[in-house]
Amino acid sequence: MSAPVSRPPRIVVTITVAARQPDPVVAARKNALYVDAVVRHGAAAFALDAATPASERAAAFATMDGLLITGGADIHPGRYGEPNQGSEGVDHDRDELEHAAWNVAISRGLPILGICRGFQAMNAFAGGKLLQHVGGHDGPGFGEGPAHTHPLRLVAGSRLARIITPTGNPSELVVNSYHHQAVRPGDLAPGLIASAFAASPAGDLVEGLEAADGPFRMAVQCHPERTESTPRVFEQLFSAFVEACRRR
Repeated sequence: MSAPVSRPPRIVVTITVAARQPDPVVAARKNALYVDAVVRHGAAAFALDAATPASERAAAFATMDGLLITGGADIHPGRYGEPNQGSEGVDHDRDELEHAAWNVAISRGLPILGICRGFQAMNAFAGGKLLQHVGGHDGPGFGEGPAHTHPLRLVAGSRLARIITPTGNPSELVVNSYHHQAVRPGDLAPGLIASAFAASPAGDLVEGLEAADGPFRMAVQCHPERTESTPRVFEQLFSAFVEACRRR
């Protein structure tokens, strides 16, 4: 195992371009929640969006110790070889940024954490697919009312379960839900396994995934950075991610 780095681990956080959103102020607040989630556990965060100059992007990739892929617009279905069958508001520039970041992180064996869109992006980039629309899992936009929630079943013995509960055999949790696209068990990319499930009209959905072995590569479909609507045990996920980056 590598020795811990002596400085704060440098984590690239991919975010949306706030100025391009209908409400830039709300978009900036959402971006800040992701950054804060790793900074409060001792990381140095480098937020990159599609408007970040190429030179700054390259410098951040060259020195990063880990990658956090965050929430946002739908991924273009061409990224996983499908026609558009319900994807909305796709962001080609962000797809390009995050695919480039993913490739660098994979090539260097760095820890990766995905949240919501990031969960879906990790599956797509690794060779999996997405269900482009599922009912019952979206809800009011951030700041527009109470979060939609649903039960989440962690897979006993999974890495995610071991991080969140010491026994690795957790009870059912209730998490927030802000997505209309999803990953079904048959959509999982090679090398990724399910660590959490939730029910839906389309059947059980994978809402946590992780690498079967190797470096820390994990993702959740919910938004644990939104602490007002996520069980506090998910804070341990950010802590474990930062520690993995520290000991990469």
